Amino acid sequence: MSPTLHLLCGKVASGKSTLADRLAAGPNTVLLREDAWLSSLFGKDMHTLKDYVEYSGRLKQAIAPHVVALLKNGTSVVLDFQANTMDARAWMRDLVEQAGCEHVLHVLDIPDAVCKARLRQRNAAGAHEFSVTEEQFERISAHFQRPAENEGFNLEIHRDPS
Repeated sequence: MSPTLHLLCGKVASGKSTLADRLAAGPNTVLLREDAWLSSLFGKDMHTLKDYVEYSGRLKQAIAPHVVALLKNGTSVVLDFQANTMDARAWMRDLVEQAGCEHVLHVLDIPDAVCKARLRQRNAAGAHEFSVTEEQFERISAHFQRPAENEGFNLEIHRDPS
């Protein structure tokens, strides 16, 4: 089986990390979770969406050669980084092209009301690296761009099972 780069697109609390965990349970598969890296490296300095964009960009630049090397060496990668904008997906498309690997862009098509309910539960549990308010959810969601056909990704759509 050839290595696959799994990418995740979905709003905050749509279930991206839960799906990432399931995908990473596959054989010869590594999970790279953006929130864990950002929290560990820059958590105390991240306060705004602008901060996220800056630090996420730094992380992507640093981690890209590692992701490509893993894929070229036959290891599948679940990239639990948001693929919610065309710019984010362009970076991911570049990884696919550099590695010459298979890929799947998993799109979580979950209603906002479900995401917000999950967000409230997640915040109350306090187990996630970052707490996001509903106001922040709305601001972040305003930047969400659904993948378009012309972006050339192999899409797998996941809908709310309830």
